[in-house]
Amino acid sequence: MSFRAAAPATSTIRLLDPEGRFVETDENAEFAAAARAIPDETLLAMHRRMVLTRRFDHAGHNLQRTGQLGLWVPSHGQEAAQTGSVFALRAQDHVFPSYREHAVTTERGVEPMEIIAMYRGQTHGGWDPDERGNTHISTLVIGSQTLHATGYALGQKLDGVVGTGDPDVDACSIVYFGDGATSQGDVNEAFVFATSTQAPVVFFLQNNHWAISVPVTVQSPTPLVDRPRGFGIPSVLIDGNDILASYTASVVATEHARSGQGPAFIEADTYRIGAHTSSDDPSRYRADGELEDWVRRDPIARSEAYLRSKGATDEQFAAFDAEGEDLAADVRRRTVELTPPPVDVMFDNVYREPHPLVAEQKAWLEHYEAGFEGSAH
Repeated sequence: MSFRAAAPATSTIRLLDPEGRFVETDENAEFAAAARAIPDETLLAMHRRMVLTRRFDHAGHNLQRTGQLGLWVPSHGQEAAQTGSVFALRAQDHVFPSYREHAVTTERGVEPMEIIAMYRGQTHGGWDPDERGNTHISTLVIGSQTLHATGYALGQKLDGVVGTGDPDVDACSIVYFGDGATSQGDVNEAFVFATSTQAPVVFFLQNNHWAISVPVTVQSPTPLVDRPRGFGIPSVLIDGNDILASYTASVVATEHARSGQGPAFIEADTYRIGAHTSSDDPSRYRADGELEDWVRRDPIARSEAYLRSKGATDEQFAAFDAEGEDLAADVRRRTVELTPPPVDVMFDNVYREPHPLVAEQKAWLEHYEAGFEGSAH
C-alpha cells in the first residue's frame, strides 16, 4: 500500500465505528485489508496497553490532586491514536514525544515512575533514549520536538539506514504533537526542512480539538491535514479513536519514510476527555454536550467490542483490568517513597560525552557547597 496514494483522500480513514463494528468501504479498502491481517495477539496487546495507560493516567491525576505531583498531563481519550502508532514502529525507529504520550513512552520501555518523577520535579532530564527503546525525553516546549526529530531523521539518512531494503536496518523517526503546536514556527520550519532534505520522519498530529482553551477552528480555518501538503508532505486523516486506523496508517507512513520516500504526516482526529493539564479547568470553555458526544466514542470501549466479536473473553479483559489496578497501586506507593536526586546530577547528562566546561561547573558547585560544611546557617 502506498502512503502517497492514500494521502489525497479528503475523508477520514475509519475501520471501526463507535460501536466497534468493522467498516470496509471503497475508500478504506487497502487499510481494511491490512487490518484484517493483524494477528489476534497484537490486537490484544494493543488493547492491554490502552487499558494500562488509562489506569496510569488516572493514578497520575489523583496524585497531583492530593499534592504529590506538581503537574499532570492527562491522556484519557487519546489512547488509540498513541497505541496504534507505537505498535507500528520497529525497534530501530526513534521516538520524539511531547508531554502527553504516556502510551507511547511506556510501550517503548520508559518506566511509569520515570514519568511520575518528571512531574514530581525530581529528575533533571528524564531518561536515556538508548535504554528506553530509542525514546527521547518528553518535550514540554510546544512543537520544538518536530525539529529534533527532523534533524535526527536526516542523520539516519546520512548514516545509510534508510532505503536499504533490509527491514532490520531501515529506520525512521516519528514525532508526536498536538493541534496547538501547528501554529508554532518550529513545526512549520520542520516541515520545510524535512521536505527539502527528504528526511525519514513521520509527523503524528493528535488533533484533540483544543489548544488549552482555544478551539482548533479558531487556530486554523483550514483543515490541519491540508497544511503539510502545501510543504510537499503527503498526509492522511484518520479517526484517532480507532485503534485499527491508527495502526494501519502508521505502518504505511513509517514504511514510506524508512524506504527513502521522505516525510509523511498523519492527523489523528481525537479528543482529550480531561483537562489540558491539571492546571486547566475545561468546564470554563467546553460545552457539556461536546464532551458527552466524545465520551460515547471511547477508544477502549470500541476496541473491546471489536475484540469480543473476534472471540475475546471476559477473563482476558478482567486480567487487563487487574493488571491496571496493580500498576496504579504500585505507582501510588512508590511516588510517596521518592527522594530528591543529588544536586550534582544536573551536570551528568548535559552532553552525551564528558565535557570540560560542565566538569568545571560541577567542580565549582562542589567547592561552593563544601564551603557551608560546619556552618551554623
